[in-house]
Amino acid sequence: MGRKKKKTLCSIWLYLALLLLAVCTLFPLFWAISSSLRSDTEIYTYAMPFTLQTLFPVELTWDSYKQLFTEFHFMRSILNTLIVVIVLIPCGCLINSIAALPFALFDFKFKNTIFAIFMVSFMIPFESIAIPLYNLVNQLGWVDTKTALIVPALANGLTLFLFRQFFSDIPTSLIEAARVDGASWATVFFQVIMPSSLPVFITAGLMLFVTQWNAYMWPLLVGRSESSRTIMITLATLKMENQTLWSCLYAGSVLSAFIPIALFLPLQRYFVEGVTSSGVKG
Repeated sequence: MGRKKKKTLCSIWLYLALLLLAVCTLFPLFWAISSSLRSDTEIYTYAMPFTLQTLFPVELTWDSYKQLFTEFHFMRSILNTLIVVIVLIPCGCLINSIAALPFALFDFKFKNTIFAIFMVSFMIPFESIAIPLYNLVNQLGWVDTKTALIVPALANGLTLFLFRQFFSDIPTSLIEAARVDGASWATVFFQVIMPSSLPVFITAGLMLFVTQWNAYMWPLLVGRSESSRTIMITLATLKMENQTLWSCLYAGSVLSAFIPIALFLPLQRYFVEGVTSSGVKG
């Protein structure tokens, strides 16, 4: 009886700890939503001292959202970012998965050395290659185009690593059977490997999506005109030199967080499966 009571008490403390963690995690999102539904004046007025009016709007208003779409053309920024990620995700997954296949299935000279170079590539700070990359993109005439946002992000060392680790766990007997039946390597890849690799493709797609969705420095360098701005660049314009439009900034943050959350929640099971499966074999 005492052991059962102790176990129940431990469960209660565990649920309380998880509840506290959930509150701490969700509070910033709640704060952003609440602040986006009030005016800048109200945000400043009830900031201190801390009361219920600090958390909940006194006068509910949608003006910040209206201003965001009419004055700052936020919908155009959303569409620009969506176009980039919609092209980037399938192309990036295809390129990185094909590049990872030889490292997982074949043995060739300098295999480990070449793979190590790919691994080092995603550890290099982007700031150190931003200027040379910009000069190259500028010479190609891609500045202020979506091509400049898509092409440099296609090859990704971390994504290649995930594919390589996952492909290494695929039974070789399955691939050998397809080869004995006369299947080409293209057929093996598209009809044998890809259908059994759905979790890692979803994981890689989500990683590419989040990286590009939150990108700031590179879109700032190559997107000169307002028509080519992405979400993060538009949000940065709300922090003006002499004034910050806090309500609009909160509204934009809520909208920019909604799409990744809506995409991640139904796919989180595949994401976890893809990450864990890719880390089983080194």
